[in-house]
Amino acid sequence: MKLRAGLSRQILLAMSAITVTAGTLVFFGTYLAYTVIIAFYPRLDSGDEWLTATDLAILGASILVALPVAAVVALRLARRILEPLEALARSARRIAEGDLSARASPGDRSLGEIATLIDDFNTMAQRLQDMAADMALWNATIAHELRTPLTILKGRLQGMIDGVFDPDERSLRGLVLQVDSLARLVEDLRTVTLADSGHLDLRLERVHLAKEIREMAELLAPELRAQGFALALDLSDVTVEVDATRVRQALLALITNARRYAMRGAIRISLRQSGGETVLGVADEGPGLPPDKATRIFDPFVRGDAIRSRELGGNGLGLSVVRAIVEAHGGCVRYRPSQSGGALFEMAFKTVT
Repeated sequence: MKLRAGLSRQILLAMSAITVTAGTLVFFGTYLAYTVIIAFYPRLDSGDEWLTATDLAILGASILVALPVAAVVALRLARRILEPLEALARSARRIAEGDLSARASPGDRSLGEIATLIDDFNTMAQRLQDMAADMALWNATIAHELRTPLTILKGRLQGMIDGVFDPDERSLRGLVLQVDSLARLVEDLRTVTLADSGHLDLRLERVHLAKEIREMAELLAPELRAQGFALALDLSDVTVEVDATRVRQALLALITNARRYAMRGAIRISLRQSGGETVLGVADEGPGLPPDKATRIFDPFVRGDAIRSRELGGNGLGLSVVRAIVEAHGGCVRYRPSQSGGALFEMAFKTVT
């Protein structure tokens, strides 16, 4: 292999050069030391010539013995260094060819820096494989989510063209609802994607959240009452530095989530300060989340009651949007059962002092 030949040759030549240079320096250094000593102590001079043929023969023999030893040491060192590097090169080549499952073996971990390099490479490869799997899942899920409204739109429009359906107000409103569903899905995907890439733009300003929530509740109350829900507000007067539009979007997603999945009754919105945080919570009266979904409810396209969600136009991205918005603010979102046995979602932001 070219890498092995090149690096092995360099190590061998370097070790040989070091051996010859060290032997020569030691040999002539010894004579230089004798010269200095004799200059100060002439009686020690035996009268022999400074450098004899015997001395040169000894130097040559010493170098000839040392060179094979240096070559063996150099080759063993090269083998220890090159084996993990060759494994790394093979794995990198397989990944470049599309095999994201390739991993390199660190081999002898006594070479600390190389073992660390391979560990980092394997971590990177695992992340690439996870990202590719997530992307494939996202593509399949998005295609599935888009298929339903597009199929309905195409069928209704084709039916109108063929004269099966009359293009009356009721039919056209149904088509508009499907278009709204598509627009909502696209906007939710955009929000989540921008947040994941760190490019979700926020217009931060000091906001009195209680006032914003009351205004929003007044607008939503009639529609919620018609569906059997009532809004109950428990709001402290706190100031937070947030993007008010994005917070309203997240709050609306939580209220819509409760409307889709909770039993008819009160939806409680609370706002309080706790431990340096401003906590905005939305609680319903049940039935809450099953344990198997409570740990991954903020993942994209995870639904509670899938049938009811589809009937009300859910796309499984609402809570992912909430998490994306809150984390973009440097906060966190969490779930726990409410006191009434329902679901309680809390958005925690840093309090402005």
